[in-house]
Amino acid sequence: MKEDQPLDIPSFLKLILEALKASKVEYLIGGAIAEWAWGEPRATQDLDIVIDLPVKSVGRFSKELEKRDMLVPADIILDAMLEDRADIPLNAIHMHSGLKADLYLMRDGDELRKSAFQRRLLVDYGPPIGEVYVHSPEDLILYKLMYLGLSGQPKHARDIGAILKAKQDQLDYEYIERGVDRLGLSSVWRELKDDIV
Repeated sequence: MKEDQPLDIPSFLKLILEALKASKVEYLIGGAIAEWAWGEPRATQDLDIVIDLPVKSVGRFSKELEKRDMLVPADIILDAMLEDRADIPLNAIHMHSGLKADLYLMRDGDELRKSAFQRRLLVDYGPPIGEVYVHSPEDLILYKLMYLGLSGQPKHARDIGAILKAKQDQLDYEYIERGVDRLGLSSVWRELKDDIV
């Protein structure tokens, strides 16, 4: 893409997906982009992507991002992989547009993310994005509940409400309830669900 052309979120996502594919790195899209599939479209300025990045692929992935004007040095990625730190994403920021992808690493012992990765679904967004792996609606609800509990941001409650309205009869409520119990968010979930369902 030429530098004088504005980069939009779908085109930026395509760049990230190309880097992931070229590096043979498995992924899962969350956040607002996954919300487009299960709830309702809303504007976003960044991407949330879970990546299952083997150590042997770190250098290649870093180079593929750099080819697409995002600098995420291999040593920074390795430090993030080896540190036992909070769930802080790697930031892949596009140098010309300022658009950002938050890259969340798969970590040993993160059962919620592991389960979400196993349950990811292939969704076709049409051009320019095409078919991509996104959170299942149930896992997206669980993550939105978790972030609502942490930040209190109303956008997460709105997103959950949109999914519940759109997919009400198609959701695996038993799976959600088990996840909610594990996360200790039963009261938040009950309150939201009672307001909508």
